[in-house]
Amino acid sequence: MAGIVRKIIQTSRAPAAIGSYSQAVCVGQTLYISGQIGLHPTTGVMVEGGVVPETQQVMTNMGAILEAAGASFDNVVKATVMLEDINDFAAVNTEYAKNFSGNFPARALVQVAALPRGAKVEIEAIAIVGPITEES
Repeated sequence: MAGIVRKIIQTSRAPAAIGSYSQAVCVGQTLYISGQIGLHPTTGVMVEGGVVPETQQVMTNMGAILEAAGASFDNVVKATVMLEDINDFAAVNTEYAKNFSGNFPARALVQVAALPRGAKVEIEAIAIVGPITEES
């Protein structure tokens, strides 16, 4: 009987982990992407300009991780968005939506007391690696 494969996903095109975690872990066909904040992958510095550029960088980082796993935003089935200020919802939602071409994944969005490195937004996701067929 074969066991389930657990694979660590790592790419230099997304920020290195700033703690004891992996950028993503793939178990079978399920990809668990750690929460991403607006860190630039080469400098490790938070992008400036507020929640919009941070969200853009978060999605860029997440896209790089998805690509390293052989997936894209179309493979994302669930996301969790954490905001420092719930009043940033509309701005974050606009940037988030730009990354999906079809049906949106399920999502939770919460306001939190604080995020690492003073971030205004953090997003984590679960994706299915492999072909996905849409059914309505």
